[in-house]
Amino acid sequence: MKVIICGAGQVGWQIARHLSGENNDVTVVDNNAELVRRATEALDVQGVAGFASYPDVLEQAGARDADMVIAATYSDEVNMVTCQVAHSVFEIPRKIARLRAQSYLTAIYSD
Repeated sequence: MKVIICGAGQVGWQIARHLSGENNDVTVVDNNAELVRRATEALDVQGVAGFASYPDVLEQAGARDADMVIAATYSDEVNMVTCQVAHSVFEIPRKIARLRAQSYLTAIYSD
């Protein structure tokens, strides 16, 4: 399976470690080039330095033929936009956005 992981922090790193260890084709995207370098040196992953929500960065990461994108950056908004771009522009079948703020998950409308 071809997976793009956006965010090379603690969560993204552990997901990349686990998925690459299962022989998946993993690409890590982060706007911090040093974190990308560390990931590509320590793990069996490809790396792209750039903003995960930018279509050109996702394309460089292989979004045209990706099976899944996991957005695990430190920004809920970037994670949601990344998944929307993955859906609208690249039609990636599976998208996961890590959300920290409970207010995004709480329903404010009821029937």
